[in-house]
Amino acid sequence: MAPLFRADQVGSLIRPQNLLEAYGAEDQAALQTTIKEAIATIVKKQLDLSIRPITSGEYERTAFYKGFYEQLQGIESRTIQVPEDFRPNLPVIDGLLRVGVKQTEASVATGKVEWTRPAYLDAWNMIKAELPEQEWKNCKIALPSPTFNHIWLSNGTAYSTNVYANDRDFFADVAAAYRAEIKVLYDAGLRNIQIDDPQLTYFILDSFKDGIRQENVNPDELLDTYVWVLNEIVRDRPSDLFVGIHLCRGNMPGVNTGFLEGSYEKIAEKLLGGLNFDTFYLEFDDARSGSFEPLRFLPRGKGVTLGLISTKTPDMEDIADIQKRVREAASVIAAAQERSVEEVIEDSLAISPQCGFASAHYGRNVGTEERMWEKLVFVRDAARSIWKDAQ
Repeated sequence: MAPLFRADQVGSLIRPQNLLEAYGAEDQAALQTTIKEAIATIVKKQLDLSIRPITSGEYERTAFYKGFYEQLQGIESRTIQVPEDFRPNLPVIDGLLRVGVKQTEASVATGKVEWTRPAYLDAWNMIKAELPEQEWKNCKIALPSPTFNHIWLSNGTAYSTNVYANDRDFFADVAAAYRAEIKVLYDAGLRNIQIDDPQLTYFILDSFKDGIRQENVNPDELLDTYVWVLNEIVRDRPSDLFVGIHLCRGNMPGVNTGFLEGSYEKIAEKLLGGLNFDTFYLEFDDARSGSFEPLRFLPRGKGVTLGLISTKTPDMEDIADIQKRVREAASVIAAAQERSVEEVIEDSLAISPQCGFASAHYGRNVGTEERMWEKLVFVRDAARSIWKDAQ
C-alpha cells in the first residue's frame, strides 16, 4: 500500500529554549503548561508550512524512548552503571563513556507488567486541541519500541526472574500493555502510529552478536523474539490504523554512531519479511547505511519511507539527487517484485529525514531551528517534485 504521506517526518523536533529550561524545573504544573504551549506553537508552524504528518515534536518527553515504560505498573526506574550493567559489546557504550556518562536510568520489571494509565494521550489531546477534526488523520505519534530496555541490559536483568520465567513471558505482558495504549490513542482519534526501534540495527554488527553469545544467548533467537513482540503489539489492530516502524542508526548528540555503519543486508529478510507493519522508515542518507539492495526483501503490499535527508548535519541536500535515489531504490524493489519502477514509486515509496532532529531534548545537530524547518520544507518540496499526490 502507498504510504500515508509522500513527505514524512519520523521523530522529534528541536525544543525551544524555554522548554529546555522547564524540563529541569521542579514545578511540574508549570512544566505541563510550557509543554502545552510549545506543542500548540509547533502544531501551528507545521500547519503553516504544510508539513505532514503533524506531530508534537515529542516535546512531552526528554528523549525519544521516554514516557511509556515509566507509566506501567510493575516497572521501576533504576540507576544502572555504564558499562557493567549492559550487554557485552553494546554499540552505544563507547559513545556514552566518551561523553562522560557513567550512570543512567533503566526501566526494570520488578512486578507483573500491567497498563493502568495512558502514556501519550495527553500529548495527543494537546495536538488535537489545535486542529479541526478533519486534520486528525494527518497526525502521527511515535512510541518507543518494546525492545528498548531489554536489548541494552545484561541478559536476565530487564525483569525479575521471580516474576517472569523467560523473555517471552515478560514480553507477552509488555505487548498487552502496548495494545492497551494503542487502543486508547485509537479511540481518541489517532490513526497513525510509529514504533521507534533503532536498536534492531545492532544486529548488523558481528561484534554485538558475539557479545550476545557471551551471555549464552543465541542472537538469531533473540532477534526472532523481538520480531515476535513487535508483531504482538500491533496484533488485531483496527484495519484503518496505519503502523510503521523506524529503523535508523541514530543521531544522539555527542555519541558517535559510526559504529553502526553497514548494510541492512544481514537483517533485511527477517525484518522486512517478518514484521507486520505497513511501512518501514529506513535510513539511507549517507554511506553508513549501505546500498538499496536489501530492499529486494520488501514484500508486496508493504511500503518504505526512504530516510534520504540527514538530521546529522546542517548541509542541505539536492532535489535532483533525491529524485535519482528514489528511482534507484524503486529499481531494486521492482526487479524483485517483477513490477515496473513507476508502479513501485507510486504505490510503495515516500521520503523523510533519516531520524528526528532531537532524539534527546538537547539535540540540534542541524544547528538551528531555522535549518530544521528548511530541511522539512525541502522534504516537502522534493516529494512534490516526485509525486502528484504529495501534500
